[in-house]
Amino acid sequence: MQPAVARLTALVPPPGPRRSRDWAAVEQQLGTALPPDYKELVEVYGGGIFDEEIRLLDPACPDKDYNLLDEARERAEILASLWEFEPKPPQLLAGDGAQVLPWAYIEGSGAMLYWLRRPGQQPEQWTTLFNEGRGPEWEHHPHSCAQFLLLVLTGEADTVYFDALPSRQHQFDSNDDVL
Repeated sequence: MQPAVARLTALVPPPGPRRSRDWAAVEQQLGTALPPDYKELVEVYGGGIFDEEIRLLDPACPDKDYNLLDEARERAEILASLWEFEPKPPQLLAGDGAQVLPWAYIEGSGAMLYWLRRPGQQPEQWTTLFNEGRGPEWEHHPHSCAQFLLLVLTGEADTVYFDALPSRQHQFDSNDDVL
């Protein structure tokens, strides 16, 4: 098991049995491989929400709002339209062919968590970007998705966001129970 995922399962027990996904089909539809820690997170937890705050996208979710593939398409369209009128955050995305791909969003805020993908990087090298969603602020974190999630849930993330975290008692609400 990926180290960050193992630490997460100790902190937030998974809701049930592992959930396998057809990762080859998902990656074919996205046109890219995905990070191993993300695939393991989804197989261990499924889609759902950590501490009523961070919703993990799942490529097998029937609800398009929580589906990785649907959100990837929607975010690509939204950001392409936005960046026709506003510049990309230069410190993160300008000039080198970098791209973003969503992996989670922040409940009730419009904020998103993305992978920052740079040319020549393998998925396990992708880092995390936080975008406040309803404003221009982007925050870069040099961590994989599972590492970043763990740091936020434990209060160790260097971020100005996530005021409600860490929680005293952690929970994961599966899409299976919520939808």
